[in-house]
Amino acid sequence: MIKIKRITPQETYAIRNEVLRKNIPLPFEFEGDFDESAFHLGVFKEDKLIAVSSYMERSHKNLSGSQYQLRGMATLNEFQGFGAGKLMVQEALSILAKLRVDYLWCNARIIAVHFYEKQGLKTIGDSFEVPFVGEHFVMFKKID
Repeated sequence: MIKIKRITPQETYAIRNEVLRKNIPLPFEFEGDFDESAFHLGVFKEDKLIAVSSYMERSHKNLSGSQYQLRGMATLNEFQGFGAGKLMVQEALSILAKLRVDYLWCNARIIAVHFYEKQGLKTIGDSFEVPFVGEHFVMFKKID
């Protein structure tokens, strides 16, 4: 059985490190992890944490209104493709709608653009390079 719940920033670190930062000299602890307005989601299969994502109140210059940035979405390799990421995005959008947030945005790795498009996000602007990680696009979704 798969379930989603809020987790602490520290609970995201092992999966962030394994999936997003393995052999990359960048921190797996993010600025904003402990902001009062930030929240973190985890997907559990039975009692095993298999996927994480973090949401921080941050503005992007090309968007207006209230905004949250999605950071550190990661699913353990052996559990990818089972809908954990979709569950987290849906839950986050529900939470953000209740908070009356206007936009969710993220810096999406090229390999994740199609996933985010399926969740209703759109690209904005040109691609850009993140050192040690690769090419990204800014993506966003207007929250209804």
